Amino acid sequence: MTASTRPDLDSIPAYVPGRNHPGAVKLASNETTFGPLPAAAKAIAEAAELANRYPDNLALELRAALAEFLGVAQDNVAVGCGSVALCQELVQITCDAPTDEVLFAWRSFEAYPIVTKVGNATAVQVPLTPDHVHDLDALAAAVTERTKLIFVCNPNNPTGTAVGKAELTRFLDTVPKRVLIVLDEAYFEYLRLAEEDYPNGIELGRTRPNVVVLRTFSKAYGLAGLRAGYAVGDPAVITALTKVHIPFSVNRVAQAAAIASLEARHELLDRTHALVLERDRVRDALLAAGYQVPPSEANFVWLPLGARSVEFGEASAEAGVLVRPYGGDGVRITTGDPHENDLFLSFATDPAVLERFSI
Repeated sequence: MTASTRPDLDSIPAYVPGRNHPGAVKLASNETTFGPLPAAAKAIAEAAELANRYPDNLALELRAALAEFLGVAQDNVAVGCGSVALCQELVQITCDAPTDEVLFAWRSFEAYPIVTKVGNATAVQVPLTPDHVHDLDALAAAVTERTKLIFVCNPNNPTGTAVGKAELTRFLDTVPKRVLIVLDEAYFEYLRLAEEDYPNGIELGRTRPNVVVLRTFSKAYGLAGLRAGYAVGDPAVITALTKVHIPFSVNRVAQAAAIASLEARHELLDRTHALVLERDRVRDALLAAGYQVPPSEANFVWLPLGARSVEFGEASAEAGVLVRPYGGDGVRITTGDPHENDLFLSFATDPAVLERFSI
């Protein structure tokens, strides 16, 4: 006799990150090609020597460092095994019935429907605008009495588009206060919007207890393999997150590397600036070749190729560059080192490829 499992598990989509392939350039997973900051690399080596000891389950030192860095109280900060773990925990603390609804744009971060289903809640997807941006008016209009949680990925993954401060503020003030709004800012460090419209979720959330902000050390800080993310929000939300937190899931090495990264944050601007320049160079070249490419505020660009997306991804892999196709929607290309980007552009702008994909 076999043990029984939830009958709906077969309907949960698998999270399939960008694949690896020997010898190929990987521009599929939004990793940065920069390694950990030097101070973080040193901290990693030192922390590894204590791997026989459990980490601080409450991550008090890291939370204190984050609180100082962000200008908030320590009880406004929770730490998780990457921000995606915090996404799942947020569903757990807000939804307790299959009729509870979690809203998010689509297409957006592919983990949202997964964590919603795992949390035994109902996912409600709201289409992006024709320009591949969050339709915040439509998202607000989709709220019902069953809505418990809204994810807003800004900048949005995988389209790279971002909504500005004014539009985001109007949305936050429209949604009922009983609904928890999660501003997922995994790509915050790559934002380059004008100062007057710069959408800093932590500043917007200071006076709004129903807003929680997610950020991560996986992207700009170059610590994707260590899995450290954090949430900033009202103490009541943070306390609830600590109750569903998987014990010791943020390991000792990750905590040490994150703390060291914050201490060396003055070094971060140069590397993010270099990446943004490359991102814009790649977009300009694709636009010149005839592709439609929305403006990106992340570390990738988006090609809305529709039904041709998977075929394009396969052709790119054959040319030695792994990119990330998303079903019948589009292809996401992570910004790599200049020579990696050049290899992708050589493929994408080849006349035969342009003709094949009707560009």
